[in-house]
Amino acid sequence: MAQNLSQRQQEVLQLAVRHYVDTVEPVGSKTLVRRFGLPASSATVRSAMGALEQRGLLTQPHTSAGRIPSQQGYRVYVDRLLPAPGAAAQQLERELTGLSLHWSALDDLLLHLSRRLGDFTGLLSLITRPQKRQQRLQELRLVASGDRLLVFLVAGSAGAGSLNLRRPPVAPQEIERLERWTNHQLRAHPDHPIPWQQLPQELRHGGDLLRQALERRQPLAQENLQAVASGLGGLLAQPEFSQTASLRPLLQLVEDTPQQVLGPRADAIWIGREHPHGALERCAVVQASYTTGDGAQGQVALVGPMRMAYATARAAVHSVAATLSRLLS
Repeated sequence: MAQNLSQRQQEVLQLAVRHYVDTVEPVGSKTLVRRFGLPASSATVRSAMGALEQRGLLTQPHTSAGRIPSQQGYRVYVDRLLPAPGAAAQQLERELTGLSLHWSALDDLLLHLSRRLGDFTGLLSLITRPQKRQQRLQELRLVASGDRLLVFLVAGSAGAGSLNLRRPPVAPQEIERLERWTNHQLRAHPDHPIPWQQLPQELRHGGDLLRQALERRQPLAQENLQAVASGLGGLLAQPEFSQTASLRPLLQLVEDTPQQVLGPRADAIWIGREHPHGALERCAVVQASYTTGDGAQGQVALVGPMRMAYATARAAVHSVAATLSRLLS
């Protein structure tokens, strides 16, 4: 959407975000002109703000108030208008570059970096322990044998397995069709789960049995994920979370299932309802991955309100991830 905005509108959106991040206050055209020394009249800036509001990038929290960025406005800002990180982020990167591996345990290193990241940003930081990547199912074969159905699984050049199921009461040709349909989905959507909701009705009986068996066999990705978290105090200090009740779902998520704090794509920024978990609908998550020498992968993340200094947060997360990759290679 940013490419359809005029230069003036892009500038006004960028400054409106900056003002709101700094002050937590809605902003009007006169304030933008005065604070940032814009070479334009307040009427011109007001017109640009009105256009941004019509596009859903700015919103008015109250009728007589100024405007604040919307979730969509933050997305355009992050994707197209994000400035270079400031001097503080560069200083953090230099500090981490000089870090050496002198901790006796991995958890000590993760805890140190998590605390440093939380202290630096004033946000909740989360670092997961590195985990081996789960091999992806590539192909399967269905073989009927008496009252049993043998399922042979191929998960890569060195990965294989099998399942022994009760044979569904269907004709042999339906088993063959189910095998062809499933393998087609695995090839057509290699990075996504099998879309069982698209299974033809006539294959439902055997397909439901196969789906349930595969789901029982394959644990949820990173089911036993371990993570260290720091910076709760900084998060509590944010105005958006002044009421403890507003933080309870997020804190329970971090404590019980930290893997759900992380979005399904590494090296991403999730804003508001973009995140698949409802407990984070008022938050933003900035995350990056790191890789160890044996190929295991972990995640570094910052969690805070949508009103976040995204350039600093992204630079800090990537600096910590790069440090972990260097130290653990």
